Amino acid sequence: MSFISNLFSPSDNPNSLGAKFRNQRQKDFEELFFKNFSKEDPVRVLDLGGASYFWDTSRLLTMPNIEIVLLNLRKEKTSHPNINSVVGDATYMPEYDDNSFDLVFSNSVIEHLYSWENQKKMADEIMRVGKKHFIQTPNRTFPIEAHYAIPFAQYLPHDLLYFFLTKTKLSRLQKWNPKDAQQYLDEIRLLDIKEMQLLFPNSKMYQEKFMGLVKSICAHNLS
Repeated sequence: MSFISNLFSPSDNPNSLGAKFRNQRQKDFEELFFKNFSKEDPVRVLDLGGASYFWDTSRLLTMPNIEIVLLNLRKEKTSHPNINSVVGDATYMPEYDDNSFDLVFSNSVIEHLYSWENQKKMADEIMRVGKKHFIQTPNRTFPIEAHYAIPFAQYLPHDLLYFFLTKTKLSRLQKWNPKDAQQYLDEIRLLDIKEMQLLFPNSKMYQEKFMGLVKSICAHNLS
């Protein structure tokens, strides 16, 4: 049972399926990154909604002149001298001038903004403050909904999905706290490839696939 439980745990569990996809995505991102920047370049990265542990194994931290800024609604813990944590709103960043960052990075955040209007605001701010960007989000049309690990959960009425989350163990072999379940149902608006292209019109769409199906989408302008 522990193997199955680990497999379907959230991606912050290093033994989960999500973590395996995230690690591969990180390798693919770094391959693109180092085609644009050399190890000696002074590079400033803004990670929207990020956590310090994501970068622990990253090759970017081997760069002597790297600065990574984590921007979240609440301050994140960080102990690495090249990683700073700030409080802010990814949909409105007047504290940063145009092209303040060499790269804006975000992993599974833009789908948590409640509405298309907020997603558009975040995308516009990303393209304003960053010279380059790499923005990942789960694909809405992938059969297994990424947050609940329930097949086709994204198409269910919220009342029915709330019942499944709080009254059964269909989601990741556990019952959700009712408050957490409602919060996720309120805030998640999944995106598909067409919408990501609309948000980032001059970007390439890196498609992360599983069994031939697009599991997640990464919009980027890294050559």
